[in-house]
Amino acid sequence: MKKILIVEDDEKLREELKIFLEKNGYEIDYLESFDNITQNILDSKSDLVLLDINLPRVDGEYVCKEVRKVSSLPIIIITSRNNEIDELLSINYGADHYVTKPFNIQILLAKISSLLRRTSFDGNDKIDGKEFILNLSKSTIEKKDKQVELTKNEFKILKYLIEKRNKIVSRDEIMEYLWESESFIDDNTLTVNITRLRGKLEELGLKELLQTKRGQGYMLV
Repeated sequence: MKKILIVEDDEKLREELKIFLEKNGYEIDYLESFDNITQNILDSKSDLVLLDINLPRVDGEYVCKEVRKVSSLPIIIITSRNNEIDELLSINYGADHYVTKPFNIQILLAKISSLLRRTSFDGNDKIDGKEFILNLSKSTIEKKDKQVELTKNEFKILKYLIEKRNKIVSRDEIMEYLWESESFIDDNTLTVNITRLRGKLEELGLKELLQTKRGQGYMLV
């Protein structure tokens, strides 16, 4: 049974979502205190989070950004802010979907189901990266007894580069791949993600693995 965490301060909506999602076979938990939201989300061991933007004392977009720094946990933003700026911000911060209130609850259910199917892996599902292991269920790279966590975009970039191993992959190809998987990033954000990914590979002693081909793109060797 998949576990969904509801981070919503509207008690009535929170209870309605809980009842509906439990009837559709999900285990539901929710936060009642909003003092340490990011850590509570990470500690919840949930499979997906429904995250409101308008929360007491903190903005949900900031929470999404902080969670995404250390976890690829699926996040659906649910909010009354119906504008393109907030939607773009949320997606750039790593949200998987942006749903505005009032929403069709059946459509929300379909988005939850689709996202969980796309992000669910067998607990032993791993990709052999030769010098390292990419753990799909944990979103980590592993080498011997060392393990480093990846953000959602770092994970997707590395997985794509493994699939294209020993081939030069252009920046446009990577961004197009991320857009297709609903990770909307710009050129500067891609540079940041590549730099962080290279740093994490270096933590495992894999300094020369991710190469930059000037004017062409990147290659995993």
